[in-house]
Amino acid sequence: MRRCPLCTSEATAPFYQDRKRAIYRCKRCMLLFADASSHLPPSAEVKRYRSANSKDKPLQQFLSSLITQCEQQVQGPLLGLNFGRLLGPQAMTPLEARGHKLKQYDPHFAPDHTLLRLKYDFICCYRVFEHFRFPGKEWQLLCSLLKPGGWMAISTQLLTELQGFPKWHHKNNLTHVSFYQEATFQYLASQAEFRLLFASKDLILVQKPTGSGITRDPSSLI
Repeated sequence: MRRCPLCTSEATAPFYQDRKRAIYRCKRCMLLFADASSHLPPSAEVKRYRSANSKDKPLQQFLSSLITQCEQQVQGPLLGLNFGRLLGPQAMTPLEARGHKLKQYDPHFAPDHTLLRLKYDFICCYRVFEHFRFPGKEWQLLCSLLKPGGWMAISTQLLTELQGFPKWHHKNNLTHVSFYQEATFQYLASQAEFRLLFASKDLILVQKPTGSGITRDPSSLI
């Protein structure tokens, strides 16, 4: 029996097996996760991440759309956290030119733990949730870093049909060890008492409640 790395439930079962690894499914939070014995060595992971971190444009567009949505709700300068994938200095310039501050944390390339003691108006997690070996711990950390009323935008491909998993290309990247369904984020939002504003395709948007927050249309982030 494998304990779920997201919700810690023992209600898990083997779901998929190929030549490289076994995948388990949690019946409580609906996470699919790779057996820990198949995780890549850290050196191999870092090599792949270095290549991914060099691609600024999609992340920059994702962040810009998120900031635009936050500007409609919060007056004044915003403090944001880009978690797990870095933007280069040139890509940061137009974002900060709008009067906001963006901090960047990456456990491999920018492990500044002082940033994990601040509170943020928004958090961006672009293509990182699938890499979390211990997604429960990461989720708790990210939730704790949001200010009341703050937004967290997550980009990760959602599995829409369990029977389609064997042909799902997203699983073929061995650095992808956690796979989510819409029901997974419904569970997480409920447990954290967050508002799940949107969860479809590869965008999940949640908001930490304030008691009187105004929510906006998240579709422009897509």
